[in-house]
Amino acid sequence: MARSKTLAAFAAFCYLAHAGCPYMDDSTVDPPANHPMVRRDNAENPSLRSTDDFMAQYEVNDTAYLTSNAGVPIEDQESLSAGERGPTLLEDFIFREKIMHFDHERVPERAVHARGAGAHGTFTSYADWSNITAASFLSMPEKQTDVFIRFSTVAGSRGSADTVRDVHGFAVRFFSDEGNFDIVGNNIPVFFIQDAIKFPDLIHAVKPSPNSEIPQAATAHDSAWDFFSQQPSSLHTLFWAMSGHGTIRSYRHTDGFGVHTFRLLTDDGKTKLVKFRFRSLQGKASLLWEEAQFTAGLDADFHRRDLFESIQKGLYPEWEFEAQIMEEGDQLRFGFDLLDPTKIVPEDIVPYTPLGKLTLNRNPRNYFAETEQIMFQVGHVVRGIDFTEDPLLQGRLFSYLDTQLNRHGGPNFEQLPINQPRVPVHNNQRDGAAQMYIPLNTAPYSPNTLNDGYPKQATKNQGRGFFTGPDRSAGGRLVRAVSSTFADVWSQPRLFFNSLAPVEQQFLIQAMCFESSQLRSDVVKKNVLIQLNRVSHDVAVRVAETLGMTVPEADDTYYHDNTTINISPGGPLLKLDGLKVGYLTSNSASSDTAQALKTALGDVNVDLVVVAPTLAAGIDQTYSATSAIQFDAVIVDGNAEKLFASSTSNSTRSAFYPAGRPLQILRNGYDWGKPVGVIGSSTTAFGAAGIQAGAPGVYGFAVASDMSTIVDQLAEGLHTFKFLDRYVVE
Repeated sequence: MARSKTLAAFAAFCYLAHAGCPYMDDSTVDPPANHPMVRRDNAENPSLRSTDDFMAQYEVNDTAYLTSNAGVPIEDQESLSAGERGPTLLEDFIFREKIMHFDHERVPERAVHARGAGAHGTFTSYADWSNITAASFLSMPEKQTDVFIRFSTVAGSRGSADTVRDVHGFAVRFFSDEGNFDIVGNNIPVFFIQDAIKFPDLIHAVKPSPNSEIPQAATAHDSAWDFFSQQPSSLHTLFWAMSGHGTIRSYRHTDGFGVHTFRLLTDDGKTKLVKFRFRSLQGKASLLWEEAQFTAGLDADFHRRDLFESIQKGLYPEWEFEAQIMEEGDQLRFGFDLLDPTKIVPEDIVPYTPLGKLTLNRNPRNYFAETEQIMFQVGHVVRGIDFTEDPLLQGRLFSYLDTQLNRHGGPNFEQLPINQPRVPVHNNQRDGAAQMYIPLNTAPYSPNTLNDGYPKQATKNQGRGFFTGPDRSAGGRLVRAVSSTFADVWSQPRLFFNSLAPVEQQFLIQAMCFESSQLRSDVVKKNVLIQLNRVSHDVAVRVAETLGMTVPEADDTYYHDNTTINISPGGPLLKLDGLKVGYLTSNSASSDTAQALKTALGDVNVDLVVVAPTLAAGIDQTYSATSAIQFDAVIVDGNAEKLFASSTSNSTRSAFYPAGRPLQILRNGYDWGKPVGVIGSSTTAFGAAGIQAGAPGVYGFAVASDMSTIVDQLAEGLHTFKFLDRYVVE
């Protein structure tokens, strides 16, 4: 308990010290009022125009005759054979070229983060930040920089589902005017391990069993939890992943974090420590576990579809790029080590400074050429940004470069269009597989006199060259050990748990019960309980009850009652863009109400999907192709009440869809915390579904209700997103 009092004292002190960030001008706390939504069709947007122009030089328009790779016009529908029924000839170069390329179409998928989706966009700086960094893309107000973001899961293969419980990758590339800068992070601010040498062990443990390749994209198995329990540094990330942060509603509704502590450098070499965050301006939202499982089975592409369709409709998702800015002397100030990637700096201790806004406004035109071939690297940094001695960060600097060599088969992967910087490249590198450039310099070495010394060395003072922080030091004796300042790996998982609402805590415990109940090894189960008990005796007790095991005695060494802010995986949404409402009706019901509601919801960027037994004018889809997973709210047409009678009634049976499907959609929507309502008589539908009319998020609208009133109440419910008071808390 003495430990918790010490942490509380640190928190109080640091809150006073950092309550107002000294690097944040009051005018930049919020986005400028006149900051426009970036639109792809805006001819006045030079950044967007440059992205289109740059990518256009590599695009191929196939409105021409078919040719071979050598440009020879050909036909390729049949092989060349010796007679009509004879063997195919070896001389058929058309067949050989076509099959050869097909046989090599696939490149090795990423070892992790294989399942992903991406988009182009624009970053706009809010101010001139040269007082904290020499990074050019932050050098003036309203300066625009092209970006590309790739979202992903971690453990699954490319064929896995989007909505599995997992950490989600959030990798951002800034195509700055001084080179590419990548922030290769996650939607969770911490990581499982403290030293990169353990990364192969982590991934081997969470990947499918080597003998059965089971389970795919899941950690509910012995080897994963064996590792978690043997490597307690993983507990903090595990707690985040077992919460709603592991089952996000969409890529648009999650934050992104740089995970590590980095350094910012000014032109004169002054440094600050920094942690990066991309804060969703849509708001955060998550799926319930059962809802996520249904979604994985019914629509494995749920997240990538949501992202693509939102951008396609012009509902461009936005994030605010923020930084926690600290002094070099703060490394051990907060009761933990800033270089430990398993720790957060609580936001109520060090607030975030908004640096600019990132907007995604352009879908890839070819998934493979752009999203699959983009190769992020932690080592892509620019002048004004530097590394720290975080051992996980140091290891990633090697690993990310090495894995690109494996995927591309050679060192020239930076020449692929999606990887090329938007500035000229001058280096002394030569040849290699897939060399696309034609270097003309006959003296490709430094120093040289034959080419007048070019390309010259860009230093700190000449050519605006990248430079390392002048005060960095790697002094000390050589050791193979984790720093003693990384030792406490239990206090912050407890801080995270304490900061959740009671129902969110229950969901987290239920997730742990689901995963641990599928373990087979009693030794692993026992070790899991030991580690959970060091974080929370209450959590350990409830998991132990599920496993039918005896809980250990409370281990209160790291117990405390501290909390922090902005930890919840959900909350009121900031925008309704791209949300969907299902309208359940019958073909015989009047369509006037549906069309009026569709128009009114469209005005707030919400889609209404009209569902009926069969397709007809005004009907968007059938019950046979519909599930509650597709909607963020469900509204029933009271005139179609016969569809919602008791599931044993013959009136719910149809040759066009499974029995009781309309009632199932309504009931699932309610069970998953979504807003639900009826326009007209609600007695039959709510009664059959066991829904109490008038409860929070349950709406009954008279047929004659003003449409604006209906939309206002629905919008309020959609902003709430999940009505968690429907769930009984133990």
